[in-house]
Amino acid sequence: MQKKYVIGVDIGTTSTKAVLFKQNGEAVATSYEAYPLFRDTPAMAEQNPDSLFQAVLKSIKLVMKKAAISPDRILCVSFSSAMHSLIAMDENDKPLTRSITWADNRAAEYAEKLKKAEGLSIYHRTGTPIHPMSPLTKLIWLREEHAELFNKAKKFIGIKEYIFFQLFGRYMIDYSVASSTGLFNIRDFKWDDSALTIAKITENELSELVSPTEKLIGMVPKYATQMGLLPETPFVIGGSDGCLSNLGVGAVKPGEAVVTIGTSGAIRMVTKEPFTDPEGKTFCYVLDEQHWVIGGAVNNGGNILEWASKTYLSKEFSSYSRYMDELKKVPAGSLGLFFHPYLNGERAPLWNAEASGSFFGINMMHRPVHFMRAVVEGISFNLYAVLMDLSKLAGPPKRITATGGFSRSPVWRQLLSDVFDYPLEFPESIESSCLGAAVIGLKSMNVMNEITEIELMDVLTYLHKPQLQEAQVYKRMFPVYKQLSQTFAVAYHQVSEFKQTIE
Repeated sequence: MQKKYVIGVDIGTTSTKAVLFKQNGEAVATSYEAYPLFRDTPAMAEQNPDSLFQAVLKSIKLVMKKAAISPDRILCVSFSSAMHSLIAMDENDKPLTRSITWADNRAAEYAEKLKKAEGLSIYHRTGTPIHPMSPLTKLIWLREEHAELFNKAKKFIGIKEYIFFQLFGRYMIDYSVASSTGLFNIRDFKWDDSALTIAKITENELSELVSPTEKLIGMVPKYATQMGLLPETPFVIGGSDGCLSNLGVGAVKPGEAVVTIGTSGAIRMVTKEPFTDPEGKTFCYVLDEQHWVIGGAVNNGGNILEWASKTYLSKEFSSYSRYMDELKKVPAGSLGLFFHPYLNGERAPLWNAEASGSFFGINMMHRPVHFMRAVVEGISFNLYAVLMDLSKLAGPPKRITATGGFSRSPVWRQLLSDVFDYPLEFPESIESSCLGAAVIGLKSMNVMNEITEIELMDVLTYLHKPQLQEAQVYKRMFPVYKQLSQTFAVAYHQVSEFKQTIE
């Protein structure tokens, strides 16, 4: 019998990735398809859903071509996707909007009103903090600001639902992605009646809820041909990128934390029951029917690095590798320069959509390279603050694994270990969400009995241990960083109001 392979696909904020794996978790071929994020205004962050659909088709086609295997050897294709997207669909199943992403801040005003009116009651039922990222607040904004469009909509869906509808003509959403909408009860595994009432929609306007292991067979033939697959190839719906990233690195036991820095960032732990924070500082999303993922996501990760390298420092630091090489010339602490990376507002640890970025402590000794190192340190400090909040809820971590595009750089890997003052494990493959999706696919196809069997896979990791001197510097800096962020918090609303008067 020929060996079978599984393809894991991750639909992200700026690209879709496809990885073809052997059943033991070994990656055979990888492909990427990038697309733009539309920011017509500072608060907007949208995607063209058709561009993402084409990226899925192209990435799978390319990975099949690279692997050079026959389509009958594909066991299944399984999916991961970014959370919190919203697309309004009309009665003819055509999009009325682009995909409004997690990074879109236009619902900020309505998120604040909802938070004041409802407190934490919705959060404790849905596990999703009240924030403009969530489809719940996006729906309120859409209804209030674009009533005609809202009333025309037949369905409100996310990007993975859009892609599966194109392939199979069926609106369906897995429990994992549903749990990030702010509309789903994470204990009852149903759409939350109170949240639906607040959004002024019904269950009929949302997709059918299904298990992450749900599989469909019989896609539209022309798309199968485009991807180089057979029409009867099973497609498994999978879960959300954050939850599947934990799964993909085997961090599925209590006390095993994962820090991810990609376009944005997050820290997460898997639990065997749902936990919500008394102050609403952490999220709680579904991994599958027996596992939940708690943690905190930040808006500001690699996107801030890209911003820094493309603005006033772009001529001197033209590539990611050069950028990181330059950082080694600067001692830990950037000569007392602090950076708060809140250029896109912030989710955890602030949950303040009006937060803005800042450099603090600038003096005549600082050069461009000091600002660049301060940017990386600031992103890392912000994630460490999230870890501190998570540790209060679930206890200090026993093991920390790090994933995401940032891990391509040994410099940033070491810096993060120094900031956390903790040994960090880095998987050889950075596409953990794709592997997590593949594991869900293997369970769906009865190759695995439980997702925890990923621990049996041979996944190579690298270890970075904290350097004593650098860790001591960051240990002294972090309380100052945190105090500054709390001090600046009182000014964010005033700055936001001032900006509105001059725009």
